[in-house]
Amino acid sequence: MTIPNLITIARLLMVPVVIVMIMQGEWGWAFLLFLAAGVSDGVDGYLARKLDMRTEFGAYIDPLADKALLVSIYVTLPVIGVLPGWLAIVIVSRDLMIISAIMVSWLMGRPVAIKPLAISKLNTALQIAFAALILGKKAFGLELNAFDTAAMWIVVALTVTSVAAYLGKWLRHMAA
Repeated sequence: MTIPNLITIARLLMVPVVIVMIMQGEWGWAFLLFLAAGVSDGVDGYLARKLDMRTEFGAYIDPLADKALLVSIYVTLPVIGVLPGWLAIVIVSRDLMIISAIMVSWLMGRPVAIKPLAISKLNTALQIAFAALILGKKAFGLELNAFDTAAMWIVVALTVTSVAAYLGKWLRHMAA
């Protein structure tokens, strides 16, 4: 068990706590914990590379922790009426499509290499930033405005672009 893997596991354990804080209206704590989780995502990857502590376990658990955090946030915020429900559908559908494509390729004996695309990394970073923006505004009692709406549409566009890139890569892989 490496330090980066322990950081990733800690991020995974923060997810239910952040959700409970949101559900209880403890926006300050939700924001701080979410920020810590978001920062830990960069720190664990940096340490894994810098200290040459990359592991197969880390390669699987890190994206799982990211998805657990983001999917939980993007489902919870619409449930309590902070964000529109369709946003959760777009974000969760992307992840389900990617996971389904991976499973189908494995079932067909054509396993696809699980490697994040640059667009996907950018998408994850923007989803984290947007969620932090919304949680921060709630924590500081600020109203959501046109900037937030524009940021949400950028997240949607990047999410759709990301799934299209994965779908294209997957279709090329399956056709080869």
